[in-house]
Amino acid sequence: MADETPQTLINSLIVEQHILPSEYLQRDVVFDVYLPTALSLPEQMSVLLINDGQDLLKMPFDEILDGLITNGEIEPLVCIGIHCGPDRKMEYGTAYSSDYKGRGASAGLYTKFILEELLPFVRKTYHAPSFRDKSFAGFSLGGLSALDIAWNQASEFNKIGIFSGSLWWRRKGYEDGYDDEQDRLMHLQIRKGGFYPWLRFFVQCGTLDETADRNQNGIIDSIDDALDLIVELKAKGYTHEHIEYLEMTDGKHDVPTWAKALPAFLKWGWGGVRS
Repeated sequence: MADETPQTLINSLIVEQHILPSEYLQRDVVFDVYLPTALSLPEQMSVLLINDGQDLLKMPFDEILDGLITNGEIEPLVCIGIHCGPDRKMEYGTAYSSDYKGRGASAGLYTKFILEELLPFVRKTYHAPSFRDKSFAGFSLGGLSALDIAWNQASEFNKIGIFSGSLWWRRKGYEDGYDDEQDRLMHLQIRKGGFYPWLRFFVQCGTLDETADRNQNGIIDSIDDALDLIVELKAKGYTHEHIEYLEMTDGKHDVPTWAKALPAFLKWGWGGVRS
């Protein structure tokens, strides 16, 4: 059973917070549902899941989303901000494999939570047996998790948003013979995966995301890792029509930067007049 639902109304948006006990994660999961008031039929619901939903409250995301919908810059969109838990570094990551420090060991359970607990709860609560489409986004390690889940459940998802993604996630430490081509876990998965032509990718990085430059090429690792990810995607058959890359000058690895990037993502994914 979920708790009583706190509700906030701002212009064209209702925000409801839920607490869902998860058998898979063995904890209560807090998440916020940003529900446009203009949605009348459940099958009209385009749903965007967002990892690290607690960061949305700091932006504040409700005002960003409400402004875009109210001004007609994007179509009505249901967003679900999933708050991270105390074991964030274990639940986020790649289900394919833990990283070299054993982090991400519960990523497979987090995937099961999303597909078998969260989405069924949302369908039941909002009387939506199906959605128009589903997308997934996240920040930092949450961005890696969103990409991992959507890529491995491609039939379930449509768009993927990666903001300062932890694409360095690797199976070997630098001192243990690490190699870019063989040890970045998400890049490996894409290389071994298929081509799903309906998937679209939004990849954001900031030039001040970090200072590390492991190969000393004058480009910070987060940008290198993002651009290399795009190379892997293009090798699978994805083109510029599937991929949007946003590099923000002076963008940092922080909530204010992601708040500035989110409108571009939302307009990229859900802008224009619905056909």
